[in-house]
This record gives sequence, structure tokens and C-alpha cells, in this order.
Amino acid sequence: MTKPYTQRMQPDWQGARITILLQPEGHLLSLPRPKTARQLLQALSIGEECALVARNGELLTPDRHIWPDDEVLVRKVTSSG
Repeated sequence: MTKPYTQRMQPDWQGARITILLQPEGHLLSLPRPKTARQLLQALSIGEECALVARNGELLTPDRHIWPDDEVLVRKVTSSG
């Protein structure tokens, strides 16, 4: 099994970056480090009520800080009914 391609958003950015696994699509993204989980969701154009953000198996509330070189999971969620 091959590792998914990592899409670099804003490739000319030379500062700190984070890596994001976007589920359920399975896309790997690399983007300039947002300061909080809220800013991360805004950068991805995802509403706070539409996704869960986790780091090392711990859910992050929108105000939690994201650090340089973090690997973060963003799981889009939906409800029906």
C-alpha cells in the first residue's frame, strides 16, 4: 500500500507547517500552521459544527492551540434524520 500524496497548500510559505489527514476522503494536506483548531477549520472552509479535530487521539476544542509540525486529524461529520 502506498502512502497518499500530500498536497501542499500555499507551497511558497516558508514558516511552520502542519500535516492534516482529512477524513473520510483520506487526503493528506500540508498547510501553514494555524494557531488554533478554529483557524484550521476556517482555513479548510469547514464549519466548527461539521468536523472533529484531533491530535494524538485527543479531541481538540476550537480554542485549543496547534503547534508547529503537528499531525492533525480532521474528521468531517454529518447527521441524518
